[in-house]
Parts: sequence; C-alpha cells; structure tokens
Amino acid sequence: MSGALAGAVLSGAAPASGAERQAGPPEVPVAPGVTYREFDIAAAKGPTHAHLLTVDLRDRHVKVDLLRPPAVGSRATISSLADSAGAVAGVNGDFFNITETQHPGVAATGAAVGPAIGSGRALKAAVPNGQRFGPALPPGTTTEDVLGVGTDGRARLDRIALDGSVTTATARLPLRGLNQYALPVGSVGAFTSDWGSVSRVRATCGTDTDRAAPCSADTHEVTVRHGKVVASADTPGSGPVPAGTTVLVGREAGAQELRKLSPGDRVKVRHRLVAATSRIPYRFAIGGYPVLRDGAALPGLDARTSAVRTAAGIADGGRQLLLLALDGAPTSRTGLNIAEVADVMRGLGSRDAFSLDGGGSSTLAARAPGAATVSVRNHPSDGTERAVANGIGVFSRR
Repeated sequence: MSGALAGAVLSGAAPASGAERQAGPPEVPVAPGVTYREFDIAAAKGPTHAHLLTVDLRDRHVKVDLLRPPAVGSRATISSLADSAGAVAGVNGDFFNITETQHPGVAATGAAVGPAIGSGRALKAAVPNGQRFGPALPPGTTTEDVLGVGTDGRARLDRIALDGSVTTATARLPLRGLNQYALPVGSVGAFTSDWGSVSRVRATCGTDTDRAAPCSADTHEVTVRHGKVVASADTPGSGPVPAGTTVLVGREAGAQELRKLSPGDRVKVRHRLVAATSRIPYRFAIGGYPVLRDGAALPGLDARTSAVRTAAGIADGGRQLLLLALDGAPTSRTGLNIAEVADVMRGLGSRDAFSLDGGGSSTLAARAPGAATVSVRNHPSDGTERAVANGIGVFSRR
C-alpha cells in the first residue's frame, strides 16, 4: 500500500457546489501515458481519500482491456489478474453474484451483472434489472449499460444488448441469455466454454423483478455439439463446457420448448452483443451504471448513502480515461454518495462517468517505477484484497 502521496485535496465535492481541483502532490508516472496520484476529498460525511489513474488513450502504446479470470463464473483479485495479463495498472469492475443466501443449496457463481467484452470477444450478456447485485440503479439506467473502448481507441458510454436465436427443425426461439447467472422468466439461455465449471442452476432462480424469488421448478437443459443435440436433462448441470459445445438452459416456457428436442436433432445457436449507439466495434466493455453524461449528473442519483466507491471517467472526447478508487482504511472510509461521485468525476475533468462496484471490492493497483508487478495502492475495506468478477486493465507496450 502506498501512502507517500497523501495530502492532495479535492474540495467542494458536495453536489451543491461542484468539485474544484486544488494543488497537491504531483502525478507519478506508472508507464508512458499512465500516471497515478492520490488526494483527499471533503465529502458530506467527512474527508475521504482517493486514488486516481489517468490514462492517455491518445498514446498508441497504451490501451485498456478487460481483466478477467479464466471463466466468467469465477473470481480473482485485481492484482493477480493484472500481473497475469501483464497490465501496468487496473481497478475492479462490475458488480457480481457474490452470495446466494436466499437460495439454500445454490452456489453463487461469481459472474458479473452486466455485459462483458474482452479483447474484442463477447463473453457474456446482462442479467434482468431485478436480478442485479449492488445498490439500486439510478432512474433510466439498466444492467445493459457499459463503459467501453472501441477499435478506434476512444472510450464511451453505451448500452449493449444480446441479439440471438435458437433455430430447430420446427421453431426459431429468441435467445435471452449468454453466460449469465440469471435468465429472464420463460426464456432460453446459452452457456459456452467461457462460462466455466460452476453450476448453471442459479440461472433459473429468482424472477425478472425479484432476485430472492424461489428457483424455478420447470427447467430443462440441452447440450448441443457441432450443431446437434447430444444430451438433455431436466436439471441444469455443472462442469466445464467443451469448445465447440453450447449448453442451452430453459426455464418455464423455454424449458417446454427444449423438451421437444431429442439427441441427433439439428440446432443452430446464434448470438452477438449489439451496441445501442456506437457503430464502432468494442474491443473492451464492462458493466456498471452511468452517473454523468455530457457534463451533467444523471437525475435521481442517491445523495444520502456514502460508501467506498470505484468509478471511471471519460475526458478529452474519449481520449482520456480516469480511474478512481476510494480508500477503505478505517480513518478514511466515510466514502462518497453517488451524487458526490458524479460531482467529483466532473471536477476531475470528466464529461461522462460510470460507477463500478464498491465497498470491499474497491481496488486500485499499479506498478511502482521500475517494478515488474503491481501493488495495491488503496486499502481495501475488507482488510484484504477481495476476489472480483472482472476489472479494467491498463496496458503499455513501452
């Protein structure tokens, strides 16, 4: 943990006045085009301490990408993910399926809430709004909201939806899930080799509006390999999904459709993630929710609940990315409310900003000058680094 740069102050962070940057310790180079600094923020519930990475996406040697474990349904610490991927820095990412206290006997998957794209590969789609973990979504936002970086190297906020289908000899069904821990009621979802080994039962629990609702009693699973059905079962299974294989899981009406299939039947599964606004393909995208758009805070942001937070800001027309994580040390864990997060990110120069997972998940790691591995710069509020579903990695080729 680094405390050498403590002392910078970002005052006026209350939503009523706007954030205003003050003089403080200088930025420290992490790599060409990537700097780190830390500073204090005067917040509604008292001073809090912040850690900031500034990433220059104009530098052709710098890029950001998804930090993730080998499987969607698994977790790892940001420092281990950064080091294994060769990143020079990173922060934690999306909210995730961390616990299953409402469903005894059902394992938490560790999978993220929202869409995920890494190195141009579509990994997963978003769960229904009512199935998300984390604080309530601000009005007008959904689990499909993402922060992404396109193949043009520019960061932007967008919304990404699943477009897919399951075609059989007698029907064409909409595909409503891709490697996600919760499927819409009455739907069919696909699990690929990216999912991992964790049980797929969780995908049939809860409803579109109530995460704690009981698991469905009407489920069915079909395994498709190289375009043909090779197995089926009434209960979703577990274990790795081999390459070239797709496991289709259905609940209620979706299960009834899958029961019509028999081994040997031909099935075509098609899926892609579609962006709502950008025509530029995304090289990287991660879930969370927007708090600032075009320099204005979203209406209805929570201005009461303060907590340790992680956020990302976009500046300079998408050419600069600001990655902020608050400190969870007992002396500074008063944190910020979401309205303050929007205000602070605006004060740092962001035109758009995005809230990521917080609390014990908030982690910012970066290499010190000359170091070959990253070190955690903030104090995670759990007292130790939490394993998370994914994160934002910063990479430098120089």
